[in-house]
Amino acid sequence: MTTALRTEGLSKSWGGFVANSQISLSLPKGARHALIGPNGAGKSTFINLLTGVLAPSSGEVFLMGERVTHLAPHERVKRGMARTFQINTLFPGLTVLESVVLAICERSGAARIWHRTVAGRRAEIDEAWDLLARLHLDRDADRPTRSLPYGRQRLVEIALALAARPKLLLLDEPAAGIPTGESSEIFDVIAGLPDDVTILFIEHDMDLVFRFARRITVLVGGKPLTEGTPDEIAADPRVREVYLGELPHV
Repeated sequence: MTTALRTEGLSKSWGGFVANSQISLSLPKGARHALIGPNGAGKSTFINLLTGVLAPSSGEVFLMGERVTHLAPHERVKRGMARTFQINTLFPGLTVLESVVLAICERSGAARIWHRTVAGRRAEIDEAWDLLARLHLDRDADRPTRSLPYGRQRLVEIALALAARPKLLLLDEPAAGIPTGESSEIFDVIAGLPDDVTILFIEHDMDLVFRFARRITVLVGGKPLTEGTPDEIAADPRVREVYLGELPHV
């Protein structure tokens, strides 16, 4: 089975503070993998090491078998890695359709052709409509992103990430700050993404984690505590201690 993402002994420290220590993780192509842990466990630091926002103190990152440890973030995007953030990063003055078309043009290189207007990019517009329909955002296509409810804005951010046609999609708390009904909608959309897109996500809502993930890694104190299926994680007394017993019964 093809390995989409692999880390070997990935670590990050600042002076005497160790944020991540010796994290070795392997995700097969098409994985739906959750990274969970209490606040301060080092989850977001780990995502920042994967994307190149932070340089590791030691260890390696491999994407689709290629070592990418020392590549800049934009080079990792070119090789198929995309992410979303805890706080969305959108183009608030653009419509949803304009935002996605712009992201597609950036991927294709058309964004550098300034003498052609976005309205003239027929292929990119058609691709954007297809992507919006897949994420149930087509009814919002002509609305400015700033006017959307927060949950819909998070879907737009996922659309922008998917416009890069990623092989690996990293989702950093996609349901953060979203009412329960809207967060379920986001994960229903994510669940419908093609199997050739590998997904690693951080999420604090354990009901969503256990509903969506096929495997789960538990991070505590910057180190992996355990990894397994949702059933195995729910039954592990060490994990229940970390979460004060507040895990779903699956």
